[in-house]
Amino acid sequence: MKVAQQLRRQAAKLNNIGINSGSDLLTVKTKQLNQRAEKLEEAANPAHREKSAGAIKLANRGTHAKVLITLDDAAVETPDGTLLFRTGKRHICQGDRIVLLGRNGVGKSRFVTLIRNAIVEPDTVRNVKVTPSTVLGYSDQALSGISGDDTPLAMVSRRHDVGEQRARSLLAGAGVVIEMQEKKIGVLSGGQKARLMMLALRLANPNFYLLDEPTNHLDIDGQEALEAELLAHQASCVLASHDRSFIRAIGNRFWLIDKRKLTEVEDPEEFFRSVAETAG
Repeated sequence: MKVAQQLRRQAAKLNNIGINSGSDLLTVKTKQLNQRAEKLEEAANPAHREKSAGAIKLANRGTHAKVLITLDDAAVETPDGTLLFRTGKRHICQGDRIVLLGRNGVGKSRFVTLIRNAIVEPDTVRNVKVTPSTVLGYSDQALSGISGDDTPLAMVSRRHDVGEQRARSLLAGAGVVIEMQEKKIGVLSGGQKARLMMLALRLANPNFYLLDEPTNHLDIDGQEALEAELLAHQASCVLASHDRSFIRAIGNRFWLIDKRKLTEVEDPEEFFRSVAETAG
């Protein structure tokens, strides 16, 4: 692509000289250079597209509401009803990127599920009030939002009501190449599934993201792209992650779950230190 650009620049220069001097030879030479550039671009284009494929892009439809979710000492429980902790009185506001901190088993994923249920089925969750304009973008550890029996093409075109051509180009842009688009989602690699999930999130056009271990299946490029997108869109989100660099880059509020209590802390560093000391 670079060589093609150089040839086109050369051609443009020669063309100017040719026009000023009235030289037919330079006009022919210009044409030849442009043809060579065209051939190079044709050969390079598929590879160039492939290289830049897999772009993770998110959206943020915005909302005028300042407070998205109010927690009024809600109970976070295991599936069999055992109390894990209570939330206390808390607000999740527009622009908050809240990271949940806590050791394994304290209830981070259960808390994420509680908020999801409160948004999806508003009347089933006690002591959680969701602003009606909240539109959810949700991804869990198991990527359960995408069904293994579906094909990427069917899922995107049906769920988001886009035509086949548009669905194909969206999928290719997200790193699901043409030959994988009509295979079962179950046979995709973990990274491809994660990128497909991120595409589904973007097409849902949410204004609030709820993400449980979103970087688990992403490569480093994917993680950095997700980081950049969340920050660029100033997306409001609540997320649980073990990835410390991701937590440091994304979080602007930190909620620690410890000893059956939820408390807000300034930053995650003390929690990281305590985990390291126990491990040591």
